[in-house]
Amino acid sequence: MRPTPSLSHGFTLIELMISLVLGLLISAAVIQIYLVNARTSAAQQSGSELQDASMFGLQQLENKLRIANLGNTTTTIDNKTVGGGVVLSPLNIYLPITNNSFNSLFTNSADDTSFVKPSNMSSANSDQVTIQYKNITDSPIADCESADVVKDEIAIERYFLRSSTTSGQGLVLACDAGRIGAAGIKSYTPSTDSKNFSVGTNGQEFIMGVDQFKILLGTQTNQAGTAGRMQYLTPKQYNDLATKPPIIAVKIGMIARGSTAVIGSSTKNTFSLFGTDYTLAAGQPKRVRNSYESTSLLRNARVVNVDISADLARN
Repeated sequence: MRPTPSLSHGFTLIELMISLVLGLLISAAVIQIYLVNARTSAAQQSGSELQDASMFGLQQLENKLRIANLGNTTTTIDNKTVGGGVVLSPLNIYLPITNNSFNSLFTNSADDTSFVKPSNMSSANSDQVTIQYKNITDSPIADCESADVVKDEIAIERYFLRSSTTSGQGLVLACDAGRIGAAGIKSYTPSTDSKNFSVGTNGQEFIMGVDQFKILLGTQTNQAGTAGRMQYLTPKQYNDLATKPPIIAVKIGMIARGSTAVIGSSTKNTFSLFGTDYTLAAGQPKRVRNSYESTSLLRNARVVNVDISADLARN
């Protein structure tokens, strides 16, 4: 009787290689799907953070700018207006022009080489805007540090860029608030009181993740022949004018970023504010970024121009 041969079952070398290749392809596809989902999720998270900055932080800043000069009987604002809503000089806060103690706290811009505020853009410092207003209502108004401004109190608020006190957050738009009295800026005890307004005060983090902050002052001439003409100037350009027109608006520009890192893709590094391009400084982390511009008319600053040229011509 002939013995039955035994048969061995298994993969041939070619079948094994095909299986390995198919496994690698499937693994690569799964990894690719994961990376795409992670990248999309990070972009959406950063986009949401940017919306928070623009919809909440920027709108709150606009609301504050609009009430500048509230309660002041003088509605024409310049660098000499006592109690003027846009603070440019000691005269605005009831101090003599020779008092330079608080000059670094006033509205200023990066084109003034003596004024230096940080930014995350290459070779471009940031600006600062300082406003004041008087509460003439019967209800308290919360300043930008959430302290109550009671009736007849004058609040001063400064918006500027500084490093966050939270590790890894980079630059933020901060606000320092204080109070103004007949003798200038008031002092409070203890020194940690949020109503203290002084050089070196960090203030409250107002908008997280801001790479650049710029401002322009909207002016309206009241001179014969050019009455009603509007022009936007940096604070330094305005201060350099021999004859300073009234300020009726403040334009703000901001480059904001999300806090969530963008995975494995190139990101935009040049942004425009007020027609000027700003390039991100080297070494900045990959984030979703966007630029925002907004113009706030000062409701409590009015310039009345009466054109009588037609009447004179008829006569």
